[in-house]
Amino acid sequence: MLDIIPLPALKKNGNYIWLLTHSANRRTVIVDPGEAGPLLSLIAAQNLTPAAILITHYHWDHINGIAAVTDKYPVPVYAPKSESVAGGTHPVGGGDTVSLPELDLTFEILDVPGHTSGSIAYYTAGRVFTGDTLFTAGCGRLFEGTAAELYGSLMRLNALPADTLIYCGHEYTVNNLKFALRVEPDNTAIQARLGEAEARRQAGQATVPAALAIERRTNPFLRCEIPAVIQAAEQYAGSTLANAEAVFAVLRCWKDTF
Repeated sequence: MLDIIPLPALKKNGNYIWLLTHSANRRTVIVDPGEAGPLLSLIAAQNLTPAAILITHYHWDHINGIAAVTDKYPVPVYAPKSESVAGGTHPVGGGDTVSLPELDLTFEILDVPGHTSGSIAYYTAGRVFTGDTLFTAGCGRLFEGTAAELYGSLMRLNALPADTLIYCGHEYTVNNLKFALRVEPDNTAIQARLGEAEARRQAGQATVPAALAIERRTNPFLRCEIPAVIQAAEQYAGSTLANAEAVFAVLRCWKDTF
């Protein structure tokens, strides 16, 4: 009864706005509306009625469409309680829940700081909307938090069931997999996934979502205890690394230069 639409937005940034729509009553919840134009057009074209907006963090490319949408559809806007989000009406944080009976959905809120200090994720029924914390085959940059915070957030997400689908905020999979292959050139799962992702992009298809199970096999930021990943990070750093958190910190710095 639930249709999930990835709406490409802000082409230069490769954003996705996610719409979760009840197939019968056409009520929809919107995740991270980075721009309003294409979103309002889609709502009108598919005869949707917004029920709520969910915000993962305050960056402009995830919130800039809020005002135009709520001007036309005065719906609640759930946003991280420790961040200032223009247009936010319902602050939420880890341990809170968001219930949307119109869509028969309840979201569990997970605190996932690191990309920003107050980033949150929304988890429901085998799906998690991670914003810019966990990407398909990658993770977000450290803008405000520490490597320890972001690694802890990734481990929190990694503890979800293996069949959980990761819905992230950007179409970065191909680039992320190219970096993953730099870290683990002999990883056949990465090789295969990169080929599949490139084929999907060439066909104009999204590579998101992806199951946590494949992330565990191909995302270097979730593999910081794997010997091959440790070896690659230590070679890049030129020193022995004490633990998985230190490996993660090196990988994140390495990815910033990739």
